[in-house]
Amino acid sequence: MAALTTFALGATAATTSALLYKRYARRIKNSDWITPKLLTRKRWLKGVATSVGDGDNFRFFHTPTFGGYLWPIKYRRIPTLQKDLKDETIHVRIAGVDAPEAAHFGKPAQPYAAECLAWLRSTILGRKVYVQLLRKDQYSRVVAQVYLAPRILPGFLFHGKNIPAEMLKAGWAVTYEQAGAEYGQLGKEGYLRLEAQAKAARRGMWKDGRNVETPAEYKRRHASAASLEEAEAAKHPVLRKARKSWLGRLLPP
Repeated sequence: MAALTTFALGATAATTSALLYKRYARRIKNSDWITPKLLTRKRWLKGVATSVGDGDNFRFFHTPTFGGYLWPIKYRRIPTLQKDLKDETIHVRIAGVDAPEAAHFGKPAQPYAAECLAWLRSTILGRKVYVQLLRKDQYSRVVAQVYLAPRILPGFLFHGKNIPAEMLKAGWAVTYEQAGAEYGQLGKEGYLRLEAQAKAARRGMWKDGRNVETPAEYKRRHASAASLEEAEAAKHPVLRKARKSWLGRLLPP
């Protein structure tokens, strides 16, 4: 009987230790480590924003509570070199908002894209943040609610500023209204209200008092233009082949 009791206690202790490690000490290195269960539970993670590549997304280095990255048991350092951060960060897409598109794939940048990027960098780069995992998008980014860590109060009880809400207040984003959008506690109505207030106050990209092309409208416009070009090329197969070669440089568009 004593042996059976000892075995049961040992098994319970081992199971508890495994659960505590998985919840509070295991570091989630990148998006591939995020399981459907974590998304279903909308798990919160604490970490540091290591880089900001666009106005509404960034790279996040997870620092679990007992992973050795925090005092009083700090014995690990967050890498600072790009080569050391490779495959060690989660690509986060901030939920509920859309910032002006930067130049990529041959498309020009939208007005205020650089200003939005600068604002987000100055707000979160190198700082502790909390992210709530929601889902993965078509680019394998993790869509998440994002909060700054509180400056004084304990993070496990309180969160700091809501980053998407702050983006809307500052006028550096619009409400994301596509299918599958997530808005957190404020809801879609709250986000739209913050956007309208920034527009009325002429903050950020609304400073000129004019309507601006939203990122969604920008994407639709360029998608339509690309479709028209493909349709035109389909009508002239010889011309299409020529443009793919060096002779295409000599032919008018």
